[in-house]
Amino acid sequence: MKQPVRTRFAPSPTGFMHVGGVRTALFAWLVARQSGGQFLLRIEDTDKAREVEGSIQHIIDSLDWLGLNRDEGVGTGGPYAPYLQSERRDRHMEWAQKLIEQDRAYADTRSEEELDVIRKDAADKKKPFLARDYRPEHPPKWEPGMPLRFKSKPTAYSWHDEVMGDIHTGPEVVDDFIIVKADGYPTYNFAHIIDDVDMRITHIMRGQEFVSSVPNYLNLYEALGITPPVMAHLPQILRPDGTKKLGKRDGAKDILDYAKDGYLPEAMLNFLASLGWNDGTEQEIFSKDELIQKFELDRVQRSGARFDEKRLEWMNGYHIRQLSIGELYTRAEGFWPEEAKGATSEYKEKILSLIQERLKYLAEIPSLTRFFFTDLPVDRSLIENNKYLSSADVVHLKTLLETARAELADSNFSVEDLTNRLNGLLGLTHTKPGVLFSLIRIATTEAPASPALADTLSVLGKDTSLRRIDLLLAAL
Repeated sequence: MKQPVRTRFAPSPTGFMHVGGVRTALFAWLVARQSGGQFLLRIEDTDKAREVEGSIQHIIDSLDWLGLNRDEGVGTGGPYAPYLQSERRDRHMEWAQKLIEQDRAYADTRSEEELDVIRKDAADKKKPFLARDYRPEHPPKWEPGMPLRFKSKPTAYSWHDEVMGDIHTGPEVVDDFIIVKADGYPTYNFAHIIDDVDMRITHIMRGQEFVSSVPNYLNLYEALGITPPVMAHLPQILRPDGTKKLGKRDGAKDILDYAKDGYLPEAMLNFLASLGWNDGTEQEIFSKDELIQKFELDRVQRSGARFDEKRLEWMNGYHIRQLSIGELYTRAEGFWPEEAKGATSEYKEKILSLIQERLKYLAEIPSLTRFFFTDLPVDRSLIENNKYLSSADVVHLKTLLETARAELADSNFSVEDLTNRLNGLLGLTHTKPGVLFSLIRIATTEAPASPALADTLSVLGKDTSLRRIDLLLAAL
C-alpha cells in the first residue's frame, strides 16, 4: 500500500518570517493538499544561541494569516508529538548511540584553535579542508558535553531532485560533520533526518542552498538504514535586479508587515506561488483551489525568481477589485483614518465603491479618503504644482470657481445631474477639463487626485462641497 504524502514546514525560530520561508511552506502545503495528504509544522529550535523570543508565535501567526492550515505540529498537536525539536533530544540521542555502537561517530574534543591549525594545513597543501582527512587517531569515549562527529564513508551518489532533476556527485564531497554539539543539542544536519523518519515525512521541500549537503545526508541515511524521502530543492528568491539572493537590506520584509499594510492573503499566496512556478500557460491569477489543483513540483524552475514588489502590488490590487463592497468593507476594518470615527457604514461603503479601482493595498485608504471625513487646510501649492493651473491668472481661476459654485448650487447632487452640469460648465466657461475639473477637485478635496469628480462630489454632498469651494475662494 502506497504511503500517504506527508510534508512539513520546519523553520528555525531565529527571526521574522520572510517570503523565502513562506514560499517553502506554501509549496509543501500544496503538495500535501493536492494528494489528500498531511502537512505539519515542526520548529527546529536546537540553535539556542540564535533563537529570537516570540519567533515561534510569529511563525504560527504568519501561516494562519495565509490560511496554510496544519494537520499536525506545534500549536496543533498530533500523533508524533513533540513537534518542538528541542523536546526530542532523547530520541536524537537514541539514534546517535546507534552510530557510536557502529563506529560511525566519534567524540571530537578539538578546540577551534586546533581546528584552525588543520584548516591552515589543508590550505597550505592547496586542497579543500575535509574533516575526514584529519580524524583523531584515538578519540576519547564520547560523553555528554563533548561534540559528536559523524564518521563518513566517502561514496559517489546519484539521486533525483523533483526540481533540480538528476544530480551526480563524487566521493570527494562527502565529509565528517558534527551531529551533536557540546551543549547537548543535535545539529540540523542530524536532527531533521531523525525527526522526518519519526514523523513519516515523505517529501522534503527546502532551499536550493541545501543541495550541496545532500551527499552528506545520503551518507548518514545509509549509516542509519533509512530510506531517504523525496527531495525538492527550491530556487532562491532574488532581489529585483536579479544579482543575488534577496536579503533584509534588499527589502525582504517580515511577512506580517504585508498584512499590516493591507495586502490580502490570497494575493500573497498567488504571488508567492508565481515566484519560480507557473502552470505552463499565460495565467497569472490563481485562486487557492486552482493552485492546489494545478501545482506541480516539476514545473518549478531551477533558476532564481526575482522579487518584484510592483507585481505584488498589481496582483493585490486585482484581488481587491474582485471583492464585493461588503467584503471589502470587512477587510478594511482597522485601516480607516482617525477622522472616520463616527461615520456610518453606509457612508464608508460609498467611499470604498469610489476608491476600489485605485486601491493597491488597504493601507492606502487613509490617504485616499481623509478628505471625505474632514475639511483639510487650503493648500495653495496644489494649484502651483498643477500643470493645468500653475500658469493661470488668479483672477481667472477665481472667476471660474465662482461660476462653477453658482452652477453646482442648483444641483441635486446626484451623479447624473452633477455630470451634466460639469460638462455644461466646460462649454459655459470655454475651459478644458484639465483646468476646470482640477480646480474644482482641489477646492473640494484638497488632494491632487481623487475618484471621478461627479461621484466624489455626490458622496461629499452639496453642503460640504460648496463650503469647501468658499474656503478656496477666500484664500484666492
